[in-house]
Amino acid sequence: MTSGDFDFAHSEQAAKSRQDKATALARYIWERGIGSAELLGVDDAVRRKLARAAGLSPPSTMETWTIAADLLDRKDRWAAQNPTHPAATPSHTDEKIMWVKPPITPW
Repeated sequence: MTSGDFDFAHSEQAAKSRQDKATALARYIWERGIGSAELLGVDDAVRRKLARAAGLSPPSTMETWTIAADLLDRKDRWAAQNPTHPAATPSHTDEKIMWVKPPITPW
């Protein structure tokens, strides 16, 4: 491989950047009470808006979102095991409706 063939997307630095961005996204999303399935279930436009609301540039690949979803699952498991810890309760769940619309119940 010549120096012009360097694949940044698969370098250690890129992996660390993806992990850092996924962590920041997961923190923001978890505080809004959004679960991993909900995150992965919304369309790309909503995910891009979520990233911007979190103060981040939207990830260019789904890989970062998948890592964030895994982090959300891990945080949910931790919160279930530590229900009395102050960090076990999302603090902005009232904002969830802005991102994830509840299903409409037919009449």
